[in-house]
Amino acid sequence: MKLAFLASHGGSAARELVRACHDGRLGAVPLALASNNSRSPALAWAREAGLQTAHLSRAGYPDPDALDEAIRDFLTQSGADTLVLSGYMKALGPRVLAAFEGRVLNIHPSLLPRHGGRGMYGDRVHESVLASGDAESGATVHLVTLGIDEGPVLAQSKVPVLSGDTLETLKARVQAIEGELMLRAVRELAAR
Repeated sequence: MKLAFLASHGGSAARELVRACHDGRLGAVPLALASNNSRSPALAWAREAGLQTAHLSRAGYPDPDALDEAIRDFLTQSGADTLVLSGYMKALGPRVLAAFEGRVLNIHPSLLPRHGGRGMYGDRVHESVLASGDAESGATVHLVTLGIDEGPVLAQSKVPVLSGDTLETLKARVQAIEGELMLRAVRELAAR
């Protein structure tokens, strides 16, 4: 398996996968990381880890079709066969989805299908979980399709929602399980 990543901020799940590749816990090769955010910490650590990197956003490609094509070209030219979204805050275009069909993974900070769909990302998800009174939350790794958060679930992991939880405490508990969950899901996809 040859991995590429898209990240908007820190890319913690991507970082965990790269570490797992380097220390032998994952039989895969990390090749490239692109970000829509030129100041993304993910770009810096990916460069240090020896990955090909690129900043690809509407700033350089105002036309959505051109941006979709640029992302697809960067990722495919890296040699990657599997794409992992690690806190990537943009919807993928049809060219990228077609190039990696059935091999695009995303991690979502809730137990899908609850608290998923358009507009449900980042802190909004945790706020929704807290407002709903759910007794548990967690994270879901799913295959990406054209529908937002609608692809087949590969793996889920749960955490309790505790009385007195705040956005920050729930978010930290969910983020603490995401790296290992993504590693498990990538292993399962590789075994198919």
